[in-house]
Amino acid sequence: MGSSFSSADEAGAGSTASGLLPEPGLGDLPESCVASVLVHLEPPQICRLAMLNRAFRGASSADFVWESKLPVNYGDVIGRVFENDGSFSRGLCKRDIYSWLCRANLFDGGSKKVWLDKSTGKICMSVSSNGLAITGIDDRRYWSRIATEESRFSSVAYLQQIWWFEVDGEIDFPFPAGSYSIFFRLQLGRAHKRFGRRVCNAEHVHGWDKKPVRFQLSTSDGQQATKQCYLKEQGRWIHYHAGDFVVAKSCRSMKVKFSMTQIDCTHTKGGLCVDSVLIFPTEYRERLQHF
Repeated sequence: MGSSFSSADEAGAGSTASGLLPEPGLGDLPESCVASVLVHLEPPQICRLAMLNRAFRGASSADFVWESKLPVNYGDVIGRVFENDGSFSRGLCKRDIYSWLCRANLFDGGSKKVWLDKSTGKICMSVSSNGLAITGIDDRRYWSRIATEESRFSSVAYLQQIWWFEVDGEIDFPFPAGSYSIFFRLQLGRAHKRFGRRVCNAEHVHGWDKKPVRFQLSTSDGQQATKQCYLKEQGRWIHYHAGDFVVAKSCRSMKVKFSMTQIDCTHTKGGLCVDSVLIFPTEYRERLQHF
């Protein structure tokens, strides 16, 4: 494609030398026409085309191009995430707002992160172990906080041993319309580095093969889901599906509750790392390894 542009430019230069008007090129297109095309492309494609020439660069900054990529209720999202900074979006163009929302923005005291998927503009969210209500978390006989580079939040909750296992979470957020999945990110065993290599200590892992763990979710509009599964695989992070919920139309606020329990007190269980809970569009399941 680039060579054809160059040929056209060279032909135009030759015509000028012979006294004829140069042939029109892509740089002669009105920015409004270019913007009308860019609005149908995905954000990464728009950014690449912005480097083509001045007309495309100018068109790629048009507010209506980027507003079409933002969630319909992006104003409510901004208000929820930047609630302590009402002037956040003041003076910013829509492209800058999109760029800012694509970052992993902390909110609710740093216990949660939310960002837009760069390619689609859809909401993704992560809730840290610090943002979850964990039974016995303050008792060092059972739980401890472990610093790690393997978490988005730089630490995880590690369970040594307990009889009553219960982890609850809740989020109140203006979700854009769509279908969302909830996953718990867990690992059996405690990972650390030894001589530069990752090693997982399974010393405290026990009890998870005796009874299944129950995952539940419910929403403020009456949706519910329940799943059960055994925790088996050790030594790597696994996303356990808690269920799905649907937002029929972009809302100003939807409350979602989710939990993970294993409260059969006939045996103890331990050796589990609880990192976070992920909430993201259902169609992204195949991309779990990137979260």
